[in-house]
Amino acid sequence: MTLADERRRTVETGYDELAHRFGDWMAKVEGDPWKGYLDQLAGRLPVGARVLDLGCGNGTKIARLADRFEVVGVDISERQLELARASVPGAAFIQADFTGVEFPPESFDAVTALYSLVHVPRQEQADLLGRILRWLEPGGLFLASMSHVGGEDRVDEWLGVDMFFSGFDAETNSRLVREAGFELIADDLVWMREPESEVAFLWVLARKPG
Repeated sequence: MTLADERRRTVETGYDELAHRFGDWMAKVEGDPWKGYLDQLAGRLPVGARVLDLGCGNGTKIARLADRFEVVGVDISERQLELARASVPGAAFIQADFTGVEFPPESFDAVTALYSLVHVPRQEQADLLGRILRWLEPGGLFLASMSHVGGEDRVDEWLGVDMFFSGFDAETNSRLVREAGFELIADDLVWMREPESEVAFLWVLARKPG
């Protein structure tokens, strides 16, 4: 088994095991800004816009968009997708590792990746950002929460399961988004309190020129 296969299996198995308790854990996070950022994104999109969510999980977040937009969710965990399909029946879902999916150029008006890029190896993130840019219509928007301290590829114990993590510091992440060809609208470091500790993510809202 290659390292890429091991990483995929770790993420898939971990989120399968977490499926039913992950939503309860997320609900206990204090100060999570995701609703505000999704509302900001939605306010910039026309009704009926096509939105791709990378790492959609149980569908809680894209449910906030599905009544106004055509939403496609991608997730590696079949158990998470079972929950998503039940809670957001109007959306379309794809089971896949989103680092390997492909879509035609200019397929979407927006792409979101909320708390999911931290499960992508560092050496693959620049390429993924370039592919996201290609998937967007000119003027399309990209919303993501990214790491802020960085760290080499690693497997840690997290919420009782093994999970793969990786990422860059906030300055590098902002640079990678710009170097992919995006115009940065916002890159905000936001702290919040998870049940176990305080954490922060770099929230990026960016635009494809055109």
